[in-house]
Amino acid sequence: MTMLPRRLTAPEPGWTARADVIVVGSGIAGLTAALRARQLGRTVLLVTKATVDAGSTRWAQGGIAAALSEDDSPDEHQHDTLVAGVGLCDVDAVHALVTEGPEAVRDLMDIGARFDVDASGAIALTREGGHLRDRIAHAGGDATGAEISRALVAAVQLDPGIELIENALALDLLLDDTGAAQGITLHVMGSGQRDGVGAALAPVVILATGGFGQVFGQTTNPYVSTGDGVALALRAGADVADLEFVQFHPTVLWLGPLAQGQQPLVSEAVRGEGAVLLDASGGRFMADRHPLADLAPRDVVAKAIMQRMRDEGVGHVWLDGRRLGADTWLQRFPTILESCRARGIDPVTDLIPVAPAQHYVSGGVRTDLWGRSSVPGLYACGEVACTGVHGANRLASNSLLEGLVFARRIVQALERDVAVVREPCHLDGDSGLLPHALRRPMQQVMDVDAGVLRSRSSLAAAAETLAEHGTTQGARPSTEDWETTNLHQIATVLVEHALVREETRGSHWREDFPDRDDARWRVRLVTHRAADGHLRTREEPVTGGPE
Repeated sequence: MTMLPRRLTAPEPGWTARADVIVVGSGIAGLTAALRARQLGRTVLLVTKATVDAGSTRWAQGGIAAALSEDDSPDEHQHDTLVAGVGLCDVDAVHALVTEGPEAVRDLMDIGARFDVDASGAIALTREGGHLRDRIAHAGGDATGAEISRALVAAVQLDPGIELIENALALDLLLDDTGAAQGITLHVMGSGQRDGVGAALAPVVILATGGFGQVFGQTTNPYVSTGDGVALALRAGADVADLEFVQFHPTVLWLGPLAQGQQPLVSEAVRGEGAVLLDASGGRFMADRHPLADLAPRDVVAKAIMQRMRDEGVGHVWLDGRRLGADTWLQRFPTILESCRARGIDPVTDLIPVAPAQHYVSGGVRTDLWGRSSVPGLYACGEVACTGVHGANRLASNSLLEGLVFARRIVQALERDVAVVREPCHLDGDSGLLPHALRRPMQQVMDVDAGVLRSRSSLAAAAETLAEHGTTQGARPSTEDWETTNLHQIATVLVEHALVREETRGSHWREDFPDRDDARWRVRLVTHRAADGHLRTREEPVTGGPE
């Protein structure tokens, strides 16, 4: 049974900051939560790991999904989301997402986000895998996340009631003697009075730290995505769930067998506009795999690509977007076009080498419909959270919408929830810190043994290696070692969940259990750190009927 230390940091806090609400993260979820909390008159401390505009949101290319057109409806959006989630979605959470989504997107426009429009002046909508309607709003062609981030950051910077602390790594949750959140410890990499390890105190802590893409070596995630929020919550005793459901984006620009770290995404919207996948011999292979062919849900496409690569003994397949023409590439996908051309590939005339890479995780800190975690005073929204919206596989472009809608719901809950300021308890005990040198070997193990294709033998090998890594000495309190420790703790739970779930469902594929098993596995795997320090996993039934 795995032991998990309660704390990550060794140094005592050298400074203190106070606010009514602490928001950790500056993507769409964190920025929205901060702005909405200010509408309640709360003072906000916004903590972000790098600069305020450097989170995962700015990398989102495809767009944000919502039923915005007259020929679409929330019910149809809900249907597509449930189908993609293959029986593990929380239906009530999905209903909240799709019914509140259109208004939330329009509020983004009121803040200043400028979406692309068609000839009539209406919002231009496109389609991505798994959607049966055109409902993806986009900006700057393929720069939707950057535009949303720009508008929200500008609004935050105009509000004097939001104090921003940049270049700050969140370390541990501070709890009082009742077990409620009272703030966080963090390490600021800057200068002045707030430098080094400090304590930010508030009876409300909202985690919006994004995902943990750096658990894997092949990823579309930025370098800051080291799972700090999930690991922080886990150490504090909060429930985390669904970590086995890691979505691998099927079309990431292949940079060679030795590439590692963040790699360029080739948006699913490119296939939505007509691009198709080809194998090494130049033949299409998706038509026989799914009725939607190249626009099948991402898990279906990623698995098909990996199988074809393995069968042919190659490192990538091809994406053929030549039929789109130069004008479409320039107008709809200027960022992708530039990224490809910078690497000697011209999508207007050339095939694009692509392969799956880690992209998004459906699981995280388990929350209710209002973003509350199992720890009083601790909330979570965006990719760090497991709301139940995504089930076993996120529907394309639902991620930005989820962060937006559930950040708003958290602040609605704050109007009702009672937050009491108390003194936090002292953190003691061993930190269990691991050295940065483990990161690359750990990522290689996760890529090979816990990636798109999994089996009992591969996952057992990963678990054994991670356990060996967990005894490694030589760490020191530093950003690199704290991040590596977070990644290791998350990887440990991810592999345990993947071993326990003996079926293939959504983005979790067990080659030794190739079939979906609703009779046994319509459950959510939930893990928490018990008072004795051991990690314990339980099963929770999933509400709603299977899709």
